[in-house]
Amino acid sequence: MTEIIAFANQKGGVGKTTTAINLGASLAGIKKRVLLIDLDAQGNAGTGLGFVRSSHSQSVYDVIMGRSSAANNILSTAVPGLHILPSTQALANAEVELLDMENREYRLRDALQPIMEHYDYILLDCPPNLGYVTLNALTTANHVIIPLQCEFFPMEGVLHLVNNIRSVRASFNKNLNILGVLLTMYDKRYGMTREVEDNVRATFGDRVFKTVVPRNVRVAEAPSHGKPALYYDFNSTGAQAYLRVATEVVQKLEKGE
Repeated sequence: MTEIIAFANQKGGVGKTTTAINLGASLAGIKKRVLLIDLDAQGNAGTGLGFVRSSHSQSVYDVIMGRSSAANNILSTAVPGLHILPSTQALANAEVELLDMENREYRLRDALQPIMEHYDYILLDCPPNLGYVTLNALTTANHVIIPLQCEFFPMEGVLHLVNNIRSVRASFNKNLNILGVLLTMYDKRYGMTREVEDNVRATFGDRVFKTVVPRNVRVAEAPSHGKPALYYDFNSTGAQAYLRVATEVVQKLEKGE
């Protein structure tokens, strides 16, 4: 069975794309077949894996609009076992164009059906909003990982996101569940970090990943070199954290969480 995981948080800058890239590379590193789908018009997932947007015509936009098949828009990355369905700026038009389209909530899910069996994991990097593109991701996924920066305002937004996930599950996708909340940019030197962690763990309990992703310069530098942290500096604290997160993901799914 293909596990489909959406990375969602309506606040930008919390580590969604970084997590999607590095978790994808980590899962590929343990011999899983992984497809990363960039659903943000900024195209940062592709950039972080070494693709220049102007150098390729492939785009998830054409797939969602039904103008091209998913298979014809998937690119191989330099990471063995990791593929990407990239985004382009054209995806910004999707929010308006989807308004008048039939079956608008399920365009992505239906387009991926022919290629799902080729992957163990499909990772959906959502944009920082709760529009129709994110809704398509949530109707396609069976799990959500919520990256959460250890600050007050991101925590406030997560509670709103959780309510939206529950609404999507009730109305569009009964198989959708929250796989976990992942604390990112963690810096134990600051009291706010520990306070937010305590609050999140008290609120979400076992749904919070045991691993926290530290604020790490090597993770921050890696995208500018077009590489996941695992391939940029394997021994960095950030790369090792994402390997542990990948292990937790596999364990959670094996337990049916």
